[in-house]
Amino acid sequence: MSELAGSILAPQGWVRGRIVFSERIELVEGVAIAEPDAAEPYVVPGFVDLHVHGGGGRDIMGGGEAAGAVARLHARHGTTALVATTLTSPARDFEAVLSSLSGTCRRRLPGEARVLGVHLEGPYISADKLGAQPNHARAAALREIERYCELAPIRLLTIAPEIDGHLEAIRRLAERGVRVQIGHSAASYEEGLAALAAGASGFTHLFNAMSGMHHREPGLVGAALAHAEWAELIPDLQHVHPGAMRVALRAVPRLFCVTDATAAAGMPDGEYALGGNVITKCLGGVRLPDGTIAGSALTMDQAVRNLVAIGLSLADASRRVSLYPAEYLGLDDRGRLAPGAWADVAVLDRGLEVVAVFAEGERLWAR
Repeated sequence: MSELAGSILAPQGWVRGRIVFSERIELVEGVAIAEPDAAEPYVVPGFVDLHVHGGGGRDIMGGGEAAGAVARLHARHGTTALVATTLTSPARDFEAVLSSLSGTCRRRLPGEARVLGVHLEGPYISADKLGAQPNHARAAALREIERYCELAPIRLLTIAPEIDGHLEAIRRLAERGVRVQIGHSAASYEEGLAALAAGASGFTHLFNAMSGMHHREPGLVGAALAHAEWAELIPDLQHVHPGAMRVALRAVPRLFCVTDATAAAGMPDGEYALGGNVITKCLGGVRLPDGTIAGSALTMDQAVRNLVAIGLSLADASRRVSLYPAEYLGLDDRGRLAPGAWADVAVLDRGLEVVAVFAEGERLWAR
């Protein structure tokens, strides 16, 4: 049994008290306070990242032990659960990677964040909105998707709805419980609404790799701002201007944050792999040789600091990196510090630096 004391972010708000846990939380008790006390540790839910390509020099598409190494790197930065995210690739490469991820998704090894499943970011995307994705985009084939679902737990799938047959694919995937996200797409506003009506539930890295908003052609950005309940946002302050971030925060009720982290996360400046592409980390960002933004070097603790820097309270920032992504996946026992929930905990100092991380009760890291 472990115990932590400090300013604890409970579901009802901040309390000054203690939290007791083994694998799951046994007790949260204390006195309600309006704001956390900067003189004591901030105890917040572990971060839940639904869009992770890599970290620590390793790329999810590398297969083998790569996912475990990625999960260890992000655990040091407060992430206690994540979704391993693929890149657009030929079918044979997908099968090999998904087969290697299957075991990782079934068990969490010591020192690692929990890998909740897989996010297929492609290949069912628009060749006109690849971003940093390799050019292997293709139309969705339901039999192929079924095969992928047999190989590993597919929790999320990004799709371009304007492609013939994709609305039916969205319906079928939504029926089997896969969260379908609109992204890497040149769809119009109307096509975005049709995708939402068919069962799509969110938007992949809002603003990036999608048709932008104009007052006479609102595009996918307009569809998201006008109608979305859920959407991802990358808060590295490079993918999206802080002003646009604030627009999205006001418009999308359960906007949640992701890192879109690549192998460059947690690493020094230099060259790294992103699927079959070579990317360069420099000045805090990650780019292809032609200058295209290629994922990020972001970690979730830095995401929290960035959100607070643009004006969010720590409690609101925490919800967007923990509670909302957990709820989006239908998980009522993660992303919150409440009795019965998994003991996924991050402890922050007054500078919002991570000083300790627990996943399912195991201390993954401490400063």
